[in-house]
Amino acid sequence: MAVPRPNLAFIQLQRLQKVKQSGPAATPKLGGEMVSFFKQCVTKRQTHLGKIAEAWGTLVPETLSDHCSLESLSRGTLTVIVDSSSHLYELKQLLLAGLQQQLLLACKSAGLRKITLRQGRWYEAADPAAPRPKFD
Repeated sequence: MAVPRPNLAFIQLQRLQKVKQSGPAATPKLGGEMVSFFKQCVTKRQTHLGKIAEAWGTLVPETLSDHCSLESLSRGTLTVIVDSSSHLYELKQLLLAGLQQQLLLACKSAGLRKITLRQGRWYEAADPAAPRPKFD
């Protein structure tokens, strides 16, 4: 029985394919870009909101603070989400009674100029009687 000889043309074609084939395109690493983005955007925002959150925690009563969430700081306007209309009314009355001026003075270095209140939820609650999440 004769051993079949490999096809010489096919072997040359395989060798030529290996030589001509290009590898996968080199992609630049994303790590450096992410670090610069984090330093530029996230850290800066966290610094401003951190100072404001600290002042908010000391000046706003804990009974109201549990029902609020600091949503954003944009162009000097702090947006606060309050989960119910009754708490929104209480917080609005406190701000009008002088709490807003105290917060603005305490957070002037963070760029705070105005506080806006909105009713809404920052958490998903399947059961309305379930306890609200706390952010410590």
